[in-house]
Formats: sequence, C-alpha cells, structure tokens
Amino acid sequence: MPDSAHDDPRRSVSASEPTEAQAGTWHLLRSMPVWPLLATLAVQTLATMAMFSVPTVAPEIALDLNVSGALVGYFVALAYGIGIVSALFAPGLVRKYGGVRATQAVLAAAAGMLVLAAVGRGVAGIGLAAFVLGLGYGAAAPASTHLLVPQTPRPVFNLVMSFRQIGVPLGGVLAALILPPIVVAAGWRWALAAELVPILLLIIAMEFPRKRWDYDREPDRRVLGKGLIQPFTLLAEPRFQRLSIAAFVYSGISLSVIAFTTVQLTTVVGLNLVEAGQMLAAYQLASSITRPIWGWVADRYITPAQTLAMLGLGMAATSLVTGMYGPHWPIWVLMINALVAGTTSGGYTGVAYAEYAALGGVRRTEAAGLGTAIMFFGGMAVPAVFGMSVAAWGGYGTSYTIGAACALVSALLLLLPNRR
Repeated sequence: MPDSAHDDPRRSVSASEPTEAQAGTWHLLRSMPVWPLLATLAVQTLATMAMFSVPTVAPEIALDLNVSGALVGYFVALAYGIGIVSALFAPGLVRKYGGVRATQAVLAAAAGMLVLAAVGRGVAGIGLAAFVLGLGYGAAAPASTHLLVPQTPRPVFNLVMSFRQIGVPLGGVLAALILPPIVVAAGWRWALAAELVPILLLIIAMEFPRKRWDYDREPDRRVLGKGLIQPFTLLAEPRFQRLSIAAFVYSGISLSVIAFTTVQLTTVVGLNLVEAGQMLAAYQLASSITRPIWGWVADRYITPAQTLAMLGLGMAATSLVTGMYGPHWPIWVLMINALVAGTTSGGYTGVAYAEYAALGGVRRTEAAGLGTAIMFFGGMAVPAVFGMSVAAWGGYGTSYTIGAACALVSALLLLLPNRR
C-alpha cells in the first residue's frame, strides 16, 4: 500500500512546492514508480500491438479470405467504437475489481482477439475479433491511471504518464517489425498466435503484485446504472470542457495524418512508397521520443494546459504546411515537417491523460475513462470527415487548413484563464 504522502490522488498531481522544483534531476527520476510504470507500459504496448496486428498482416488476410484489403479500416473502426463504450464502463470495473485485474482483462481481450482472428474462417470472424478487442482496449488507460496516480510523486507525474503512452507507437512499431517475418515463415495465422505468448506471460506476472496494488478496490461497488454516465458529469467543469475539445481535435488530427500521409505523398508529391513510408516512420519516431520530453516540460517549466496549447499551435503550423504539399517538394522539407508533426500532433497524449487525472482528483479513473472515450471518438470521426472533404474539394489543402484552424482554436481555449 502506498505511503501516506501519496494516498490522496489530488495531492499526487498538484503543482510541486518550490523546494521540490529545485530538486536534482537524478533524485526526481529515482522517485518514479518503476515497476508499476513498466507493468502498465507493457500492457499498453501489447494491447496496441494486438490492435495493429491485423492491419499489419491485412494483405495476407485479404488474399487468404479472398476479400478486399480495404476492409481493415472497418476492423480498426469497430475496435475503437467498442473501445469508446468500454472506456466508459471501465471506471466502475476498475474500482470494483482493482486496476491490476482490469489490466489483466485488457490483456485477456487482446488474447481473445488474436485467437478469434487466427482461427476465423471469414470476415465475420475478423469482425468478432475486433469486437472482443474493443471490449478491453478502452479500459487500458483508466486502469493504468488508477494504478499509477497514487504511486507517482507530484514532480514527475506528467513524465510518468507520458512514458506510459510510449506504448502506443511502440506497439505499432513492434507489430510492423515482428509480424511480417513470421508471416513469411509460417503464415499470418501463426503470426497472430505468436503474440499470445508475451500476453499470457504478462497476465500471470501481473497477479503477483495484485494484492499490494489493488488495495483500494471496492467489492460492493455497482458497475451499471448511474456509474456509466458518471464520467460525463465531469464536463460541468469548464476546464474539462476545454481539455475535451482539445483532446477530440488533437486525436482526430493525429489519426488523419497517419491515415493519409502515405497516400498524399505518393499521389500529390510524387514520392515512391518506400520514401513515403520513411516519412511516416519519422513521424512515429518523433512521437515516441518526445512524449516523455513534453511530460518533463509540463512538470518542470510550464503548466500542462500551456504545454498542450503549445502543441496545438505546432499542429496548426504543420497542418498548414502539409496542406500546401505539391509535386517535387524537397525531401528534407518533407522530413522536417514530418518530425515537427510527430513532435506535436503525435506527442500530446501523455500530458493530456495526466491533465485529465489532475482535474479529476479523487475521480481520476472516471476522468481517464472520459478522456479515452473522447480521444477514441475523435480518432474515429475526424479522419472519416477529413477523407470525405478531400474527395469533395479534390485536394488536401482545404481539409488541412480547416484542421489547422481547429487546432488553433483548441490551443487558445486551453490558454483561457480559469475562473473560480
């Protein structure tokens, strides 16, 4: 059980006192909750790897099942759609059964998806697999937040939450690196099945600290009923409203960049597929590296809201540049813009989750569930609207300009003074 200094989650995420702000960097890093952080990072990584595994091997699945590879978009959309619902259910389940048990459920859902996809014989089987994955995927952030907040000292809270969010791009990278060689050697079904080994091992490993980490579970708590809508009551607070608008916009812009970068660079700029893939890889790499950096900035130099606003301004700038892409743009210009875009539109999530937890206080788990649902909804809705606008206007310029305007407005909202 955590010591008394960390028992109050509102205390864990409040602004640090001057003496703490002057503490040495090494002392602060040593105060990080290493084992809970590594455990939740591993859960996020493996769950995300499972999410990206079907898109990674989609060409082989399409060939084997004799369907269009474009159907993979429905897999992701269904998983995220069900994830919105599971994110709203998650706070009640986390409080009733504990954060460790909830993370095990996330991993079990990922394992169930892999099994169903590997043994499935048609599109229905893949669809059912996406449904099962979504049942657990939305609970990953609320469960991790519930575990990390009481064990994380105030001066490194944004840093710890941002480190955990590295699991999202890391899961995508691992899927891209590990699965294709297995597909070549043994087929796509065995590639998916191979992911079960680390997932099952982590489920077992998470059982050892469960009694100590799930000390605050509430066995008599009701999960259904009012508990489902409880996270939405947080939106009565203006700071939650502004943060949620930004989270929706930022998530939508980030997923739109990922979804359309390769197509835009090959059809508009004239790059080949390898060169376009390198730009997308640069975006993901910048996103991974800078997430903890922004967490450190939010802990030590400016407020989390100011950090998120600064990132929104960066998103607006890179969106405008991306909308102006034309034939034969220099590679180095495209690379710089990809790196800056990854730094901004891909680097915000850790600070956003930390700010949700900070504003939630004792209701940090509900706040994380709300934030997850909003980000998932933005990731589903905005790319779809973006794609339709590209088709309607016959180009990317107007769509990215509108996205830049939305990012700018979101950033300015975050900078508004807080009224008592």
